[in-house]
This record gives sequence, structure tokens and C-alpha cells, in this order.
Amino acid sequence: MFRPRSLASLLVILAVGAVSMARAEDANSAAASGKVPQGAKIFVAPMADGFDSYLKDAIAAKKVPVQIVDKRDLAEFEITGTSDSQKAGTAKKLIMGNWHSREEASISLSNLKSSEVVWSYSVHKEASAHGKKSTAEACAKHLKDDAIEK
Repeated sequence: MFRPRSLASLLVILAVGAVSMARAEDANSAAASGKVPQGAKIFVAPMADGFDSYLKDAIAAKKVPVQIVDKRDLAEFEITGTSDSQKAGTAKKLIMGNWHSREEASISLSNLKSSEVVWSYSVHKEASAHGKKSTAEACAKHLKDDAIEK
């Protein structure tokens, strides 16, 4: 027979167990859905032309619900990618009256434990008003909308 004190202890243990199981199920459903859980630790690898800095700023500006870490060892996921900028040439400026640069970027998000690419995105802006900032913000927006579990 349980005494009231032991019954209360048993109920607390059962409640804690139920919460732990629910969290494990949430983590498994996130993995099964191919989505990255909110609050995941992400390392942004160095990229040519400093695009990684633009991307980190854009992730913060777009309020993507992840945690950016400075060391790869602390991360669960890693973003790698490339970017390319081409300033407007004289012909484009004279004929089309367009001074904006042509920007391209491509990023991939990989699970560091499994090495699986869980999400990728490419953006092409023919006339980017804000250069790399515009392409980084497009990447961050789609990361938030498409890759992060809601």
C-alpha cells in the first residue's frame, strides 16, 4: 500500500517520464519530417567574399529561430555555400540604366552527425539593389520558412 507521500512521489516520476517521452517524440518527428528543430545550434562555415558574415546578419535580422555558434564542434548543423557578385558593366549602365549588381548565392544545411544535407537553397538576383545583403536575406527567409520546424 502506498502512503500519500509515496503516491505523490510516484505521480511526479510519472509526470516527468511523460514529459521526457513527449520531448523525445518531438525530436523524432522533427528528424522524420526533415525539418530542423527550433533552437538548433548551427555553424556557418567561412565563405568566399565574406558571404558568411552577411548570412549571419541576415539570420539575426529575419529572426530565424536557431542559435548560431562560432565553433563547429558545438553545432548540430552546418551551413556551407558560395556566392558570386558581378558589378554592373558600362553597357548595362548606359543601355539599361541599371547600376545594380548581379548576385548569386547557394547554401546547404547539413546535419553534422549524419553528414546528410537536410536543406539547400539557391538565389539569383539580376539587379540587386543591396548586393550580398539581398541574397543573404533571401537565404535566411527561406531557411526560416522552409527548413525550420514550426
